[in-house]
Amino acid sequence: MSRFPAGHVRPHLWRRRAVLTAWLLGAVAVTARAGQIQIAQASTWKQIADGQHEGAVTLPAPRGTVLAAGGVPLSVTRERIEVYVAPREVQDAEAVKERLAGVLGLSGSRAERLVSRGSGWNRVGLYSLAVRDSLLRLPGVHLTSLYERYYPHGEIARGVTGVVIDGKGLGGIEQRYEGHLSGAPGSQVVARDSRGAPIPGQRMTVDEPRAGGEVVLTLDMELQEIAQSALMSAIDEHQAMGGDILITDPHSGEIRALFSIRDDNIAALSAINAPFEPGSTLKVFTVAALLDNGLADLNDVIDIDNGRWTINGRTLNDTHVEDEHITLRTALSESSNVGIAKAALALPEGLQYQNLRDFGFGTMTGIELPGEVAGSLYAPDRWSLQSPQSLAIGYEMSATPLQMAMAYGAIANGGVLMRPRLVREIRDANGTLVERFDPQEIRRVVKRRTAEQLGRALVDVVDSGTGGAAGIGGYQVAGKSGTARFATNGRYERGAYSSSFVGYFPADDPQLVIFVKLDRPSGNSYYGGAVAAPVTRATMEAALAANVLNLDKLANAQQRPVVVIPSDSYTAYATADISIPLPPVSPAGEDESTGVAVPDVSGLPARSAVRELHKHGLRVADVGAGSVLRTYPAAGSVVQRGGVVRLRYRGQDDE
Repeated sequence: MSRFPAGHVRPHLWRRRAVLTAWLLGAVAVTARAGQIQIAQASTWKQIADGQHEGAVTLPAPRGTVLAAGGVPLSVTRERIEVYVAPREVQDAEAVKERLAGVLGLSGSRAERLVSRGSGWNRVGLYSLAVRDSLLRLPGVHLTSLYERYYPHGEIARGVTGVVIDGKGLGGIEQRYEGHLSGAPGSQVVARDSRGAPIPGQRMTVDEPRAGGEVVLTLDMELQEIAQSALMSAIDEHQAMGGDILITDPHSGEIRALFSIRDDNIAALSAINAPFEPGSTLKVFTVAALLDNGLADLNDVIDIDNGRWTINGRTLNDTHVEDEHITLRTALSESSNVGIAKAALALPEGLQYQNLRDFGFGTMTGIELPGEVAGSLYAPDRWSLQSPQSLAIGYEMSATPLQMAMAYGAIANGGVLMRPRLVREIRDANGTLVERFDPQEIRRVVKRRTAEQLGRALVDVVDSGTGGAAGIGGYQVAGKSGTARFATNGRYERGAYSSSFVGYFPADDPQLVIFVKLDRPSGNSYYGGAVAAPVTRATMEAALAANVLNLDKLANAQQRPVVVIPSDSYTAYATADISIPLPPVSPAGEDESTGVAVPDVSGLPARSAVRELHKHGLRVADVGAGSVLRTYPAAGSVVQRGGVVRLRYRGQDDE
């Protein structure tokens, strides 16, 4: 008889059934999961698996070129070749070692290490594009193209162009036109080894990169070089903290040269982002308002109270006007604070303010560079009792050097203010024109007759007034000097000044406006007429000698072309009667009686080298920074006076 009642399942059978059921459920789960992975999720898991052996790489686009007028390249992208060796793929080790040593200049021991079997794959280095053809299709050697920004003219116009860091434009045109210059990147699939590192040569391009377009500027490279060199030399001479120089075309508004330096930073662009109180250079606009509105005449006589006048608690002084009664014309040419401020009493406040606004002060010019500021010009409801007289002589407002250059350009342009134009054209990567920027008039500021009167008065400033150091014998230059106290945190610093000169040339047919400013010049000669005006003269003379300007009207002038040969002191030669005819063309090899021997400036700092070459009557290209390695032509070569010498610096890439 059984011990278990009928229908009762024996314990060991129950356990067997439980285990069998678990196995069956597990098998079903495994099968279901396998089916899910292999069928339903097959594509997903394949992507994950492929991702462990493949990786997507972004292909940078060749960045577009920034060009000066005439197609001179300022910022270009050059292709560089990154070289790798995959030892396991090397078929002829001796041939590869020989090629690496001969083409790349590697030592025999390093070439041996790179091709030795048993190692992975090795990076050799970054080389010029010239090595590609010699290493292409060499088994075991792999080449990858990279792009880097290159500046063929060194530091010339670096503030205008800006730089490229980590593939992005920073400052200047590079930043302003980032979207156009950068192009569109492509993509590439790269095979990876077991460690996840890319395998050289195992790449497949999916999307080709699209190269960036071109930006063509209005800068004239000859003028830019001349301006940059002249300002740097003046800053060294006067131990100034920095300065600015601009050359513009008054009729088109084109910027022909623009350079700023501050605390040795040659990309400061203080010409557009560091406003200053202009001082006496603003007086011409006070006179403009008086003449244009019929409130005064240049021949009106003003009692200047022996050069000292107190009004509304403020005393104005003249430092070099000795007459008791002077005309308004003389007040401008001799820069009489008292004379100009007294004449301004006839100006209603609203008219005085609107006149300055019309000339472009207190608003941005719209130049195609990032970081421009508007300066300051308060409306009359914020003026104090002293403000009308302060504004009349260039205080209680601030302007950028660019605003000053454009405002003087309005006078030179017959009373019409132009918008500054730095970019002439935008082109695509193939050089096809995308957009051209034409000259743009902003407004008529004063009548043509008023502008002509002001021009004649500004000629007097140079011929017989405070701007005499800017004059060139036989040519008429119109301009005005200015000296203003330097302010920091709202307080004027004792003994610190900004010294400026702005004018146009030639006065009877204006083709260039030149603005020069030096910040904190040292010594007793800190007046704009003594510090900045000579730089203007040197710039004009060098431009004429370089024959870079289309000054047709000057061809008939009773004056031979001149060559500027700077001495150790701008003030010394600027006040001398320099009229040195250009010598005939002298090919290299002639003696020094008809040519100039290039001095040896190797080892000198850039600025010292430039000064030395200028002393010999030579012009300089590739003005940069650092120690000079050599010159082209070489030291000792005999070249024509006024010829161009190019500089190379230690550590500079010669390619």
